[in-house]
Amino acid sequence: MKKQESFSLEKGEDSQEFDDDGQPRRTGTWMSASAHIITAVVGSGVLSLTWCLAQLGWVFGTCLLVVFAVISWYTCILLTDYYRSPHPVTGARNYNYMQAVKTNLGGRQFILCAIAQYETLVGVSIGYTITSSISMGAIRRSNCFRKYGHDRGCHTLNSYYLLIFGFIELVLSQIPNFHKLSFLSIIATIMSFVYSTIGIGLSIAKIAGGAHPQTSIGMPHREDMSSKDNMWNIFCAVGDIAFAYGFTSILFEIQASLSLSLSLSLYIYIYIYIYIYIYIYIGGC
Repeated sequence: MKKQESFSLEKGEDSQEFDDDGQPRRTGTWMSASAHIITAVVGSGVLSLTWCLAQLGWVFGTCLLVVFAVISWYTCILLTDYYRSPHPVTGARNYNYMQAVKTNLGGRQFILCAIAQYETLVGVSIGYTITSSISMGAIRRSNCFRKYGHDRGCHTLNSYYLLIFGFIELVLSQIPNFHKLSFLSIIATIMSFVYSTIGIGLSIAKIAGGAHPQTSIGMPHREDMSSKDNMWNIFCAVGDIAFAYGFTSILFEIQASLSLSLSLSLYIYIYIYIYIYIYIYIGGC
């Protein structure tokens, strides 16, 4: 810390413009942190929550939402404490998850963590790309049905949309300092609330219109499906619920953007309570 401050002073720079690690002073606020977390949490994972509760039933599905919320809360508390180590207040900063593992557990665990985290990032990227291509295909089929009626097949190859979306991702990834475009998180937050509200509104409108689909307290068993298919759907539903809470991997990056006077752990409780309510509400609709 002293070395970093002296380095700044030797260059004639005001130490007030830098944090204790020699980096430019962080200006992140609770609003920017909320935007980042909402963008990560209220993502495409919430769109499948209704299907998940339909596969698991009201009791087991709601219990899983609460269980994964508790797991996420406990993980967040641990990660916020390990942002600085070995001391949670005066220790050195860990700017990402792998650096925290290397500092606290050593080299071998760091290598295993790197492999697991990069596999997760690749898997999530593939998942979002596939989800986006399916959504684009669904929009085209919906327009086809509206134009020609439901008697027409309106089959669409999602592979074309997969290539288009992947190409757009490659182009956008070349933007320099992409991580500094904080307004994207605000736009994504607004979009997340918009399509969540649309899903809730459509569900309410369908029920108000007299459609009362069959629900189940326990795990439903469809007669037109085999036991193997039902079991597969249950496992997929559990995985989708777990995926919906997968924002802890970027918690270090979010905390690294906050000012020194702001502690992210104070807001973790509020975020978890809000997301439990949103998830149960969306899943119940």
